[in-house]
Amino acid sequence: MSKPTGGGVNDVTRLLTSGVTAPGSPKTTISAASQADWAAKRLVWVPSEKNGFESASIREERGDEVEVELTDSQRKVTLSREEVQRMNPPRFSKVEDMADLTCLNEASVLHNLRERYYSGLIYTYSGLFCVVVNPYKNLPIYTESIVDMYRGKKRHEMPPHIYAISEAAYRSMLQDREDQAILCTGESGAGKTENTKKVIQYMAHVASSHKGGTLGRNKEALQMDGSRSLTRGCTLVNRGELERQLLQANPILEAFGNAKTVKNDNSSRFGKFIRINFDVAGYIVGANIETYLLEKSRATRQAKDERTFHIFYQLLCGTSEETKADLLLGTADQYRFLSGGSIPVAGQSDADNFTQTMDSMVIMGFTPEESLSMLKVISSVLQLGNISFMKEKHHDQASMPDNTAAQKLCHLLGINVLEFTRAILTPRIKVGREYVQKAQTKEQADFAVEALAKASYERLFRWLVHRINRALDRRQRQGASFIGILDIAGFEIFQLNSFEQLCINYTNEKLQQLFNHTMFILEQEEYQREGIEWNFIDFGLDLQPCIDLIEKPAHPPGVLALLDEECWFPRATDRSFVEKVSAEQGTHPKFFKPKQPRGEADFSIIHYAGKVDYKAHDWLVKNMDPLNDNVASLLHQSSDHFVSELWKEVDRIVSVDQVSTGDSSGPVSFGGSGLKTKKGMFRTVGQLYKESLTKLMATLRNTNPNFLRCIIPNHEKKAGKLAPNLVLDQLRCNGVLEGIRICRQGFPNRIPFQEFRQRYEILTPNAIPRTFMDGKQASELMIKALELDLNLFRVGQSKVFFRAGVLAHLEEERDLKVTDTIIRFQSASRGYLARKAFTKKQQQMSALRVMQRNCAAYLKLRNWQWWRLFTKVKPLLQVTRQDEEIQVREADLQKAKDHVTRVEQDYTDLDKKHAQLIEEKSVLADQLQAEAELFAEAEEMRARLASRKQELEEVLGEMETRLEEEEERGTQLTNEKKRMQQNVQDLEEQLEEEESARQRLLLEKVTLETKVKSLETDLMTTVEQRDRLSKEKKQFEERLSEVTDQLTEEEEKTKSLNKLKNKQEAVIADLEERLKREEQGRLEQEKFKRRMENDSVEAQEQLSDLGMLSAELRGSLAQKEKEITTLQGRLEEEGARRAEAQRSLREAMSQVSELKEEVENERGMRERAEKQRRDLGEELEALRTELEDTLDTTAAQQELRSRREAELNDLQRCVEDGARRHEAQLSELRVKHSGAIDNLQEQLDNSKRARQSFEKAKSVLEEERLNLSSELKSLQASRTESERGRKRAEGQLQEVSARLAQGDRERDEKEEKMHKMQCELETLCGSVSSSDTKSIRLAKEVSSLESQLNDAKEQLQDESRQKMAHGSRVRALEEEKNGLMERQEEEEERAKELTRQIQTHAQQLAELRKQSEEVNTAVEAGEETRRKLQRELDSAVAKELQKEEEKERVERQRERLREEIEDMTLALQRERQNCTALEKRQKKFDQCLAEEKAVSARLAEEKDRAEADSREKETRHMALSRALQEAQEGKEELERANKQLRLEMEQLVNQQDDVGKSVHELERSRRSLEAEAQNLRMQTQELDEELTEAENSRLRLEVNLQALKAQFEREIGTNEEKGEEKRRALSKQVRELEIQLEEEKSQRSQAVLSKKQLEAELQDAEATVETTTRGKDDAMKQLRRLQGQMKEVMRELDESKLSREEVMAQSKDNEKRIQTLEAEVLQFTEELSVSDRQKRQAQQERDEMADEMVNSSSGKNLLFEEKRRLDARVSQLEEELEEEQSNAELMSERQRKNALQVETMTVQLQGERTLAQKAEAAREQLERQNKELKSRLGEMEGAVRGKHRLGQAALEAKIDSMEEQLEQERQERAIANKLVRKTEKKLKEVMMQSEDERRHADQYREQVDKSMVRLKQLKRQLEEVEEDNSRSNAQKRKLQRELEELTDASQSMAREITTLRSQLSLPEWRPEQRAPLPLAMRGRRALVDDLSLENSDSEEPPASPTPSSGPPGTPTPSSEHSMDPPTALQRQQRRVTHP
Repeated sequence: MSKPTGGGVNDVTRLLTSGVTAPGSPKTTISAASQADWAAKRLVWVPSEKNGFESASIREERGDEVEVELTDSQRKVTLSREEVQRMNPPRFSKVEDMADLTCLNEASVLHNLRERYYSGLIYTYSGLFCVVVNPYKNLPIYTESIVDMYRGKKRHEMPPHIYAISEAAYRSMLQDREDQAILCTGESGAGKTENTKKVIQYMAHVASSHKGGTLGRNKEALQMDGSRSLTRGCTLVNRGELERQLLQANPILEAFGNAKTVKNDNSSRFGKFIRINFDVAGYIVGANIETYLLEKSRATRQAKDERTFHIFYQLLCGTSEETKADLLLGTADQYRFLSGGSIPVAGQSDADNFTQTMDSMVIMGFTPEESLSMLKVISSVLQLGNISFMKEKHHDQASMPDNTAAQKLCHLLGINVLEFTRAILTPRIKVGREYVQKAQTKEQADFAVEALAKASYERLFRWLVHRINRALDRRQRQGASFIGILDIAGFEIFQLNSFEQLCINYTNEKLQQLFNHTMFILEQEEYQREGIEWNFIDFGLDLQPCIDLIEKPAHPPGVLALLDEECWFPRATDRSFVEKVSAEQGTHPKFFKPKQPRGEADFSIIHYAGKVDYKAHDWLVKNMDPLNDNVASLLHQSSDHFVSELWKEVDRIVSVDQVSTGDSSGPVSFGGSGLKTKKGMFRTVGQLYKESLTKLMATLRNTNPNFLRCIIPNHEKKAGKLAPNLVLDQLRCNGVLEGIRICRQGFPNRIPFQEFRQRYEILTPNAIPRTFMDGKQASELMIKALELDLNLFRVGQSKVFFRAGVLAHLEEERDLKVTDTIIRFQSASRGYLARKAFTKKQQQMSALRVMQRNCAAYLKLRNWQWWRLFTKVKPLLQVTRQDEEIQVREADLQKAKDHVTRVEQDYTDLDKKHAQLIEEKSVLADQLQAEAELFAEAEEMRARLASRKQELEEVLGEMETRLEEEEERGTQLTNEKKRMQQNVQDLEEQLEEEESARQRLLLEKVTLETKVKSLETDLMTTVEQRDRLSKEKKQFEERLSEVTDQLTEEEEKTKSLNKLKNKQEAVIADLEERLKREEQGRLEQEKFKRRMENDSVEAQEQLSDLGMLSAELRGSLAQKEKEITTLQGRLEEEGARRAEAQRSLREAMSQVSELKEEVENERGMRERAEKQRRDLGEELEALRTELEDTLDTTAAQQELRSRREAELNDLQRCVEDGARRHEAQLSELRVKHSGAIDNLQEQLDNSKRARQSFEKAKSVLEEERLNLSSELKSLQASRTESERGRKRAEGQLQEVSARLAQGDRERDEKEEKMHKMQCELETLCGSVSSSDTKSIRLAKEVSSLESQLNDAKEQLQDESRQKMAHGSRVRALEEEKNGLMERQEEEEERAKELTRQIQTHAQQLAELRKQSEEVNTAVEAGEETRRKLQRELDSAVAKELQKEEEKERVERQRERLREEIEDMTLALQRERQNCTALEKRQKKFDQCLAEEKAVSARLAEEKDRAEADSREKETRHMALSRALQEAQEGKEELERANKQLRLEMEQLVNQQDDVGKSVHELERSRRSLEAEAQNLRMQTQELDEELTEAENSRLRLEVNLQALKAQFEREIGTNEEKGEEKRRALSKQVRELEIQLEEEKSQRSQAVLSKKQLEAELQDAEATVETTTRGKDDAMKQLRRLQGQMKEVMRELDESKLSREEVMAQSKDNEKRIQTLEAEVLQFTEELSVSDRQKRQAQQERDEMADEMVNSSSGKNLLFEEKRRLDARVSQLEEELEEEQSNAELMSERQRKNALQVETMTVQLQGERTLAQKAEAAREQLERQNKELKSRLGEMEGAVRGKHRLGQAALEAKIDSMEEQLEQERQERAIANKLVRKTEKKLKEVMMQSEDERRHADQYREQVDKSMVRLKQLKRQLEEVEEDNSRSNAQKRKLQRELEELTDASQSMAREITTLRSQLSLPEWRPEQRAPLPLAMRGRRALVDDLSLENSDSEEPPASPTPSSGPPGTPTPSSEHSMDPPTALQRQQRRVTHP
């Protein structure tokens, strides 16, 4: 330890402890008169205006008035009794903890603080508080040596210090793994900031991983005088970077957040909460700073003699000339915002502080660009103050005559000057839906500039804190716990208080409530630990009304809520706000409305520190914090990136114009302002502060708080001066007096038993006996002797608790007693000394006389010669020297003896020391071996950790490479996505073009769309029905789940009620049995009493013989009776303690039963949560791909959770085993205790009977002495056997204790494993966080390339995090692209076919028009020739012949056509047969499908039945195993009871004195055995009843499951019937279409009869054929679609079945797991379900966003917004994961609490062991006494030998009967063992059956798989049949086309016949006229041939959607038939030419 320069460590320790008086050893000297006055209850405290309180002595008491005399002025004053406060005894002077003061009042607290302050002791404890008074001078108590002194020490081991508080927080964090908080509050200048820095320095020194640096300045002492301390950072050269940055963050915050005030030169003008994170080993791994309530108004205005923030003056004084030129800086007097100019600070240099601040920024990692940008913003704030406005002459508009400052400002901020001036002078405001420019007045412009300056500085400060947090954040080393340091302003009460004081006082109310609640909890724990009965009062509730008055949201609303409500209204003012507050809260007890003029306070609030007056001036403006939104948007668009980043939240401000003008559109635009979370709402300053305060309080509630209260002694900043009234006000505001008030309610003074006895035993000299006595008993006896009121004290387990003032009374009594004793001692000593002096003087007088006589004789004899001869001869004689030699030898002998005794004593001491050293050596050897083992384990652990670290580093490298690969893939995917989007756009354009082409074709399809629409409506109805059915199915499933949940809850309730019923019945039965036993015992006692009376009558005859002997024995018996009475008293106390232990054990058992019931309830809830979790499984898998990083952490957490659950289960088992062992030990101890009590009672009875028997049988005793001696020997032998049994029992007890210790060791090992797992989890989290940081950095680098698109950054970050999700989405897009490409190709092919058909149709139409024209011309010519031929042909012979030939030819054609028609009808019949066959096959398939469904349903039922049976058997197995365990436990208990009974029998045999006693003992043992047997029978009955109940519940569950299965099957059947009905309806439609087709065919056959009808109906027929064919195709498509839907439904059904099977399998596993879970798991599952729901919503939103991105590129902005919202959701999920981590930490805390409970139980067990040992020692003592009595009695008991022989025979007979009963018990136990074996065999059989059932279930699964394969084969066959049907339809269409061709050919032949007939009818034949006819005929033939060829060409493509039959009216004969008519015409021509 290094010594400080100012003095040694001893000097510093002396300084820290000077003046401190421990109890019992006062160091201050007071006068005897004051001591006497105080002892006589005369010294008190009276109020004083100057000193607060003065000491005075009471002179006279008159009722409620007291006359006192002041000590200093000796002036007498009369005061009321309430104004006088008691003074503490002198022993409490300068006490370290003021909570120990016996008189807790304000005067005593102030006096103690004042005394310690004048002694240089600035730190003082007050309960939980540490009060520190600012010394205003240098104290050498903060050096590194002091830090080393306090390091590792507990709080009570060292004097009060801030280091002691820090050390306690640090050690409790490491030991308890609980977060800590240090709360520093106080006024400005009290030393809050300095103490915060001391805490940080201490933590940096203690918890640093680099121990090379020094703490601070060792040479100069650190001061707390409120001066500047920016340069007080540590000069750390070798310290770690993190600790160095943590220490250097403070100068930066002080430069930007501190300022000089009247009270303090370095006053923090903001509150901060510094969170220092530590790892598991206790090293600092990071820090975080949160700030509250920055006083930003100080940047524009300062009071007199005050300065603004330090950084402004540092910037003006410390920068170089070049930097000043760059920043456009001047002097301090040139700036309006520096109202006081350059005000220096004593002892500080702004230039040096500026260099210190810049160095700290460099250490914190600030770049030069960032530092320069910050300085620019500060300079711009100063320039804003120099902008001046003037009011124009004719109107109120403001103008800027000089814009120099504006130009400088715009140059610094990177904005345009004109736009800035326009935004200030004429801002744009929104009126309705338009924006207009509004001129501003001078006041509005000045207000806007000041608001802009304050907002700029506030945003700069927030950015600075964020930047420091980013520098201190260490993501790679995640902190396990933290210590938070809160530095915030204390309670403020000014003359008039504003909005800021309300916020500060509101904060202090919450903090005081936290303190009260914490103190209440600690008091409650202390009282519970000590077992004190006390009505607990939650003192935190006292402050709740005041807090509700401020923060309550509604009913009625509080002050902040009303303020926010007024901010919504544009016409609201501060006066309307005050009126609303008075109206809403006027009746509140904490609210007060003063009846004063308008200029005073508006309202008052009664806080805990007093009444505070508030002035509501500008509260609305302060709450809304308005700002010019035009300037803000301009700053957001600044060319300076730093400025634009500061003002990026442009939409989160309130416009100044909206506040000033109060326009009607104000609320609407307010909705778009403020820090908003939702669109249309704004967040006020009060709301933000309330939220931050709630977060802070939530953090503090989860920590262990330590309270530090800083006190300012005076306002003059003088050392050694203390203003009493000022200190009292601060104590009241800081809550110290509130804590003292809480202490007064309870028992504040606590003294251990030993100290209480040692100090106050003088007051009760004879209350405690001289023998040894426990401290608690001695204290109780002393308190009883003191006759204290029960309300004034409580006796705990280790201390005595007193009310306030009781110890002062005891001290007064003690001082009086001590003074009396000292006076008596002084008188006795003075008398002794006086007598001694008197005797000395008497001896001197006698000696003087002797000397005078001798001198006179010498004078007479000196001249006598014989005298001279005598004097010369006498020395020569030997006789005279013998006495001297004897004396010398005796002295030598005495020395030798003393030396021998000393040597012997030294030898014995050395021998003892040697033995002690040997023992210590053995202990040290054991410790060394244990340490070696621990070292080896630590080495192994280190090696494992090193290997683990290497593996994790490798994994980290792999993850980084994978991350890079995934990022490359992400970029590739983005490029491919862009290409695909471009392709999609091109395809969309092509599709649009095709749509334009299709629109022309759609006009021709109007007639067909009606039928299609009808079919679509039918389809929609079917789809709606299916959706409705699916919804109903979901509703039924939900109802089913709800019914099952209710059923499980009701079953659990019935189980719990049955258990309670059984317990109550068992208790009633036990009570009845006890009553019966008591009645039997009473009857037996009466019988025994009668017998004893008879014996007494017989024994009275022998009294005369035994009179002499009884007289001798009465003395000894009286002494023994006294000892027995004392022992009985002790036994009664032991019984009372045992009863208390039993009561606590019963309470613990009841709590255990309640916990078991809660666990069962939680199991049910867990099952429901598991169902929900399985439903959400698929969605979680989708989210796993998107949130890979977060899911890594969640997976690790789940593993950790599972491990923790396993460890928790193990711990629970260990606790249960320990509880069982503890119960067994307690039962054994109870049995031993009851045996000891019975033995003592029996010994008492024996002694009484012995005395009677002594008086009766004196002569008989002499005769039977020899027999009794032999019996005594046998009894001694039995006693030795009982001693052996006792030793065995002790050995068993030691084994049980060893097992308990082993269980504790296992628990410790498991805790170590859990810590190791936590470490591994933290390392993994660190690796994941590092990968996150890398990915974020890369994403930012990518986003910097696209600076204009801020939203693209978030998209790239999302794509980098969600690369796997994009991969899956890209694959889906590729599939969709392929589908679209295929659809496009099909559409293109269809379009090409349509265009080709249109072209062919157009060509055909043109050609037909030409041909029709030619035909018309030919027809006209033919008509003319026909007329000519008719006139020329007169004869009809040729005509008749021609007619006959034509007739024959036509008949032949008719026959051919008839044959063809018959063939067509046959083909049609075949097709119908095929259709019917297909329908039959369809029906068969449906039947097969129904059969397969029935088989699957049957298999599912069998599976469910098998699962139910397996569950039932598992439950039976569990019940039987439980019953077996209980039977085994009963067996063990019986064995223990048997052993105990044997021991008791041996003791009974050993301690028998007469016949009556032995009979009584045997009867009692028999009754106890009978009771045990009855208990066993009751237990077996209870087991049978539980088995029957379990069987009944199983049957009920089976019935419910069967009912639910039947309901589910009915629903499936109804759904299948509906599907069957739909399929039948579709088949009917198909049949109707076929009927329509047949009708069309019949109409077409009828159309052959006439040409005109054929031509007219041909078009209709073609249209109908097309419509029918298309309808049929659509119907087939619809059928295929429905079949596909049926397939999907079947597949979903199969999947649901498989999922149900999996669910059932999982339910089995989960039921096994749920048995070991606790109640906390429910909360985790609920939070998981909430997070899952949120994840599902996020996934739905992501899917919608992806669909919108695929559909159109115009929705990119919406997609980006959705991405942003998803990021918010991801952050929210991360926060929920952190909450789960905190819940896991809470779970570990509960586990620690359970461990503490186990430790308390072990302590109680040790106490019981000690009690049992004491009882055993007492029993042994009584046995020795009994043995002595028996040895005495053995000499005189010869006379009663006969009786004893008879009694012995009776005892032997009873022993034989008892042995027979024992044999019967053994047989019954053997039978029970046989039953147990049978149950085990049955269990094995049940297990075999369950395995068989599992095999059957597997076989059923295989059968289901086979049926599914068969179903797939049937589906494949159905598809083949459909393909055959389509081929047959194609053949049918082909035949129809051939038929049409034949009809056309017949028509052409008919026309040719008519022409031939017309030719034959001509009368003359002219050669010149014959020429044109063949030409016309040839033209027609060629025309027909061409048409036939074109039609054949047009019919070739079969894939056309419509058959090409040519345009209407054109015949289309085949080429085969077109050749016949020309040949007939040629034959006719030959006949004409050759008549």
